[in-house]
Amino acid sequence: MKVIIIGGGIIGAALAQNLKLTNADVTVIDIGGGATIASFGWLNASFFLNHDHFKLRLAGLDAWRRLGVPLTWSGALCWEKKGKALEEQFQSFVKLGYHTEFIDEKSFLELEPHVCSPGQAIRFGSEGVAEPRETTQALLRGVKRLRGIEVLGITTKAGHVTGVDTVQGQILADRVIVASGTGSPSLLKSVDVKLPMQHNSGGIMRTARLPVRLSHVLVTPEGEVRQDKDGFIWTPTKVQHHKITTDKNEKKLELLADKAIIRLRKLLPTTKLIWEELISSSRPIPKDGLPVFGPAGPEGLFVAVTHSGMTLAAVIAELLCSQICDRKLSDDQANIAVSYDINRFKNKSF
Repeated sequence: MKVIIIGGGIIGAALAQNLKLTNADVTVIDIGGGATIASFGWLNASFFLNHDHFKLRLAGLDAWRRLGVPLTWSGALCWEKKGKALEEQFQSFVKLGYHTEFIDEKSFLELEPHVCSPGQAIRFGSEGVAEPRETTQALLRGVKRLRGIEVLGITTKAGHVTGVDTVQGQILADRVIVASGTGSPSLLKSVDVKLPMQHNSGGIMRTARLPVRLSHVLVTPEGEVRQDKDGFIWTPTKVQHHKITTDKNEKKLELLADKAIIRLRKLLPTTKLIWEELISSSRPIPKDGLPVFGPAGPEGLFVAVTHSGMTLAAVIAELLCSQICDRKLSDDQANIAVSYDINRFKNKSF
């Protein structure tokens, strides 16, 4: 079976890795400009839109452990809320059975001595980080890749996909998966499949290299922060980057980075911080905010678009791989697949 994956980001890479294990003939067309390189890389189930979404994100963490690529399971410290609201948030996670601890000021300073203490925090012990570029490259190792290719659309015959149309001509395939983030709707439109998306820009800022200052992902009222193994500290340029916001200055990239470094200096008052890099991107968020994955339109065509792709890539890849290879899903898998099918948009106007 010949499979083409359009999109070389984290979802396309995880899917390619799963399909490679089935002995499928997989080619990834990396069209570039994806959101993966601008991802924060946090793997978590502590942010979710509804209970089913929580379960999917929880399954995402388990799927990453099965996939077997190097990751950092550092845990996260969260104090987006204060006082009674923080305690209520903690109790809500206890009821969900999520790996959660309530941290007092003494314990916080023992865990993060360089951080300005918030007094209290929640620790999510099962969360971690996938370095976006490194993890994607590890998953794509040994997979055929085409780069610098402009994909014009999907080709079909008698209701079945036959491949993709490019400026260099047609590339034949038995299965085609569209996993190209914000570029997915235009590709799907070539076969009359509708995928309504939000318009949500974002970005990530990186500091200069530093000695070790942070041990956890930090989830603060002024945004998320983490330090990678090479000493760089990363933070989204928007304070609440998972929400739709409009900032008249969001196109002024240097101003966004300057604001982000000011926030970091308050968090790490004894650390000398300067910013070195800012990466801007558009987030691939379906209109209702929830993931989209599964069959789409003509037989043999599949789609996978979501935010956050980092947390969900591994579990989406498992589910899609089974569907692509015509394997029967378990009842639990089938229930998940139905919840995030693209057909939910068919009779809706936006």
